[in-house]
Amino acid sequence: MTGKKDRPDSRLNAARYQVERMSPPAPADSAAADDTDTNSAGQSMMEARAQYVEMAIQQAIRRGEFDNLPGAGKPLANLERGYDPDWWIRQKIESEKITGLGPPALTLRTENAELDARLDSAQSEAAVTEILRDFNSRVVSARRQLQGGPPVVTPTRDVAEHVALWRERRAARSDAARQQRESEAALLAALTWRERRRARRR
Repeated sequence: MTGKKDRPDSRLNAARYQVERMSPPAPADSAAADDTDTNSAGQSMMEARAQYVEMAIQQAIRRGEFDNLPGAGKPLANLERGYDPDWWIRQKIESEKITGLGPPALTLRTENAELDARLDSAQSEAAVTEILRDFNSRVVSARRQLQGGPPVVTPTRDVAEHVALWRERRAARSDAARQQRESEAALLAALTWRERRRARRR
């Protein structure tokens, strides 16, 4: 024995709950019965119901009604995240891939997570600067508005710092592309003319 208690199966608990709801109610005790008989009858009825529920669950398991349920065998999502009072809004937006909707606290948080990718798609430092200034302006504006909802915790971005980071990432991508071209050219040069002709046909 490992000494560890088995974790309760939420699916079995849900099935037990459903079966209990479908099972017929216990008959009312006779008013003439004494307290001892009432307690004994109630205990017997509870035990009988528990046996009925357990038997129904085991039969359902044998029929395979709990097989291939959504999420079976998978860990619960987002366990590493701290408590977020807007978790259900975030989950709905992520699952439905909704953009531009929701309270500013949530939309800005989502935009902040994707901002680096958006900056990398910009073609010039001027465009990067404009994107960052617009983002910072909307963050500050959302903090000043007192319209209820969750607080805005998204930080602003340092424009000069992120322009420099964008420049570094762009240079790294350019170097990687150049090295890839040089590697392909070296491989092509090492081939015979027949191999080069076959490679061009592909």
